Amino acid sequence: MSNDWTGMIAGERMQLDQEFGDRIEASSFNRQQWGLVMTALDFEIADPETPDEARLVPDTSSVPTIIPELDNLEQPGTMGGGSQSSDSGGGLMDSVKGALGLGGGGGGSDQKRLDEATDLATDYCDRLQERLESSGRWASVCKRAQG
Repeated sequence: MSNDWTGMIAGERMQLDQEFGDRIEASSFNRQQWGLVMTALDFEIADPETPDEARLVPDTSSVPTIIPELDNLEQPGTMGGGSQSSDSGGGLMDSVKGALGLGGGGGGSDQKRLDEATDLATDYCDRLQERLESSGRWASVCKRAQG
């Protein structure tokens, strides 16, 4: 599947990003965290050969790799490096432990965050597809996605 179709929808994505802010505000993610989630997403068009049946879907397979980093974006004044707070110190080791499910409080909350990120990404794709359909661009995007 060709990815050059993604450039065709850049304008619609920028508009939707601004409108999608209400969903982010209502979620457990802040805007920086959602931005990180978005960098881990890939978008695919399932069944682009048939635009009436085609669906824009998120590929979230890379999202689990960034979930441990979301906590770093929660802390004021840090830029992804973790801080030396009054608890166990944070940083790289806690991120690695969290990714392996060995840290305290990790596993279950990481799965909840992954589920929420997946739900938001699916909603984002649905809204983006609706936007493309209503503007009459969906069929041309599907055609480009066919390669």
